[in-house]
Amino acid sequence: MAHDDDTQALDRAYQPSRGLGVAVSDPAENPGLPPHRERMTDKDPRAEKAAVRTVYTLFYLSLAGSIWAVAAYMLFPIESGLAIDIRHNNMYIGIGIALALLALGIGAIHWSKALMSDKEYIEHRHPTRGKDATRAGAVEAFAAANEDSGFGRRAIIRNSLIAAVVASILPGLTLFRGLAPHNNSHGNPIAGDPVALLKHTMWEEGMRLARDPEGTPIRAADVTLGSAFHVIPEPLAELGHSEGYMEEKAKAIVLLMRLRPEQLIEAEDRKDWSYDGIVAYSKVCTHVGCPVALYEQQTHHLLCPCHQSQFDVTDHAKVIFGPAARPLPQLPIAVDDEGYLIAQSDFTEPVGPSFWERH
Repeated sequence: MAHDDDTQALDRAYQPSRGLGVAVSDPAENPGLPPHRERMTDKDPRAEKAAVRTVYTLFYLSLAGSIWAVAAYMLFPIESGLAIDIRHNNMYIGIGIALALLALGIGAIHWSKALMSDKEYIEHRHPTRGKDATRAGAVEAFAAANEDSGFGRRAIIRNSLIAAVVASILPGLTLFRGLAPHNNSHGNPIAGDPVALLKHTMWEEGMRLARDPEGTPIRAADVTLGSAFHVIPEPLAELGHSEGYMEEKAKAIVLLMRLRPEQLIEAEDRKDWSYDGIVAYSKVCTHVGCPVALYEQQTHHLLCPCHQSQFDVTDHAKVIFGPAARPLPQLPIAVDDEGYLIAQSDFTEPVGPSFWERH
């Protein structure tokens, strides 16, 4: 063959350097390949037909698993927010996806071991860019591989494999439906709209700042220099878990600190957002939403423990290190007639990851 001629020509042309080539008087002989052992599917047509049935049955089983995963997404909804519904949804979708991928993998392995050609081949190294004859030989090799594998002539296996592979993608695509708005109604037009739901939090004008998780209001006099309070809106403590407690807390959680007023660098439009050196910033990191819960009182830096983003509390919580792309949103605060810290309004910008910069 042309490929063999090229290989022999290459062997004649290549001469190893003296530092690599070592000539020996009694080189080891090439032991050659062991005798070829035929499989049952090579000798018995009935075993071959049984293997074919097994392979396409596994591929169809994979197809059924993918269809079940898509159906489970609709049969076991999670809109109620109940833990048991979420568990059922995850479990049945997971079973479908696991069955689809496992059956697809086992079927492909069984096909290769029982039906594809298992002859031994030796492939010699050759230059990266072969001659035209060599390239034509490569095309012939692919054609031979197609013939040996039976992909072109075993139509039922080929078609079931294609159907199983295509169907295995559908469960993943179906899960993206959960990101789209749903359950809209006239009474609550933003229900199910992630953009609207994440853009606003529970904070409202006059709402007291409370300790997390007790829900006890915080007096300005209780916040000493160097201290840090984990804060939630006062009404949040009265919500039950089935009423959206965790969802609202994940958006509204705040870290409250007190510095000397002269240490704060405040823009003109934010001078009234703090009270006597007390400032409040969102606890949700603007990188991927981790809790920014570590406060260094000497440097007045906030640290996100997930990816080490650091924020300077003295200067509008701007990013001074790490992957976060924007400062932490500030909650405007004031003090009511009884000395309790209250919110002047909701955050003036969305909290959380910097997806909002591109939205």
